[in-house]
Amino acid sequence: MAGLSAGRRTGKEGTKHWWVQRLTSVALVPLSIWFAVSVVVYAGADYETMQAWIGSPVVAGLMVLLIVVTFYHAYLGIEVVLDDYVHHDGIRLASLVLTKGAALLLGAVALFSVLKILFGG
Repeated sequence: MAGLSAGRRTGKEGTKHWWVQRLTSVALVPLSIWFAVSVVVYAGADYETMQAWIGSPVVAGLMVLLIVVTFYHAYLGIEVVLDDYVHHDGIRLASLVLTKGAALLLGAVALFSVLKILFGG
């Protein structure tokens, strides 16, 4: 697209981005409530209890969903802020790359941790 600077979206891309961000926010509502209630219920539990809880396939699946949706939603939000408020193309591009890298790295570590508990590593 001629005339678009690096990192800028077209109207169609912006609409898709907006919808994906709304869908991830809707998905985060029940997942966050489930997680918050679980934290309250298991407050004070010992290590073995927590490991058994997270090692349950249903709980591990919900944790994986929570992690993926949270990091994706956060990245989408930061991307919008960077596109709207960082006007230097090089700084915006570097910030987007660093943000995506951080989201991928932190998400991968969190996913690895849940999967390690699930599969008894």
